[in-house]
Amino acid sequence: MQRATVIGGGLAGSEAAWQLASRGVPVVLYEMRPETPTAAHKTGLLAELVCSNSLRSDSLDRAQGILKAELRKLGSLVIGCADQHRVPAGSALAVDRDLFAGAVTEAISGHPGIELVREEVTTLPEADGGPTIIASGPLTSPALAKAIYAVTGQHYLFFYDAISPIVEAESLDMDRAFVASRYDKGEAAYINCPMTQAQYDAFFDALLHAEQSMHADVDPSELFEGCLPVEVIAGRGHDALLFGPMKPVGLVDPRTGDRPYAVVQLRPENAELTMYNLVGFQTSLTWGEQERVFRMIPGLESAEFLRFGAVHRNTYINSPVLLKPSLNLKSRPHLYFAGQITGVEGYVESTMCGLVAALNIVAAQRDLPPVTFPRETVTGALVHHVTHADPKHFQPMNANFGVLPAIKRGRGGRKERRLEQAERSLGALDAFLGQCELARPPLPL
Repeated sequence: MQRATVIGGGLAGSEAAWQLASRGVPVVLYEMRPETPTAAHKTGLLAELVCSNSLRSDSLDRAQGILKAELRKLGSLVIGCADQHRVPAGSALAVDRDLFAGAVTEAISGHPGIELVREEVTTLPEADGGPTIIASGPLTSPALAKAIYAVTGQHYLFFYDAISPIVEAESLDMDRAFVASRYDKGEAAYINCPMTQAQYDAFFDALLHAEQSMHADVDPSELFEGCLPVEVIAGRGHDALLFGPMKPVGLVDPRTGDRPYAVVQLRPENAELTMYNLVGFQTSLTWGEQERVFRMIPGLESAEFLRFGAVHRNTYINSPVLLKPSLNLKSRPHLYFAGQITGVEGYVESTMCGLVAALNIVAAQRDLPPVTFPRETVTGALVHHVTHADPKHFQPMNANFGVLPAIKRGRGGRKERRLEQAERSLGALDAFLGQCELARPPLPL
């Protein structure tokens, strides 16, 4: 087996190194900490959790819970260590962060097939140096980012990230909204939430006084003018939103025959029309404030947020343009990407990416077909999303039911349908593992 290089000792990089080495591929894992620190990390431990100590829900009626169940079936090192060092957190999987990171570090350091090198990588290996996984995370160093520029093009690498919330289609009140495109051009693709002047005035006032949580390392002057947080636009004047993301021109409410005073448009986020993006509603409001203020929008009173908006530093590539479904570059197949730099959000999602990239390197070395997980699994659905989403509107995404193929509505409620999706996902994974020996967990050392 040709030696593989993994850059970054976070969740994705640690998982990738373990999966490679456990399948007989020698690995060199580079982690620049503690010699070169970051603004967020506090230790030199691998897989250090820099934000919450929660890996989110462990319940099968939540997409994150299904994803963790899938990773357990796949023999994930990270999820195994998390299970060993969990702390009480209700239905969530939360961990003692020091014990968890220490366990991952010990496993990686003690594996005979992994060489752990503590230094910063500033250049990317050529093809003759073997396959490389770039798992450097959202805090990729400037020097490495420059090297990534060279192989992807600066246009496809993003830094300061302003994203809009995504809501579940099923939770929208369509009695208060209507479907249309501006000026009736093309297919009626947008859900439009109309507002009267009184509703707009109340919304504007709530938005202007809502609590913000803009990340400390974001300089607002570095945000793109066309991607400003909605509350920043509102701060420019009472009518600023009416000439921006809430402009009503070209739209007529079919129930009244009149143009609304203001409109919030929701754009489909996937082909299955299970989730919708609030167009132009990039925001730095706290999550609680997003729920409170955005539920003032007609039709969104009971909206379920699949992803909240955010403004923060987040280095990621435009994966739909650059990556194959096997998570390697179309232009340089020996270079793989994993973790948040691919455009996934979340601890568990990053871990999954590391595992998938590692399996595909092993497949390539054994001259086997790429490892493509079924779309019915959260693993397969999320990888498919980041490699097939609309590149013009590509933004980071976490695990959610919106990326999964829709399931027919039965007599049960939402929870019952989600548990049915969980059963389908895990059943599809079991069937896949029966056919793909490579994806089965390797035997312990």
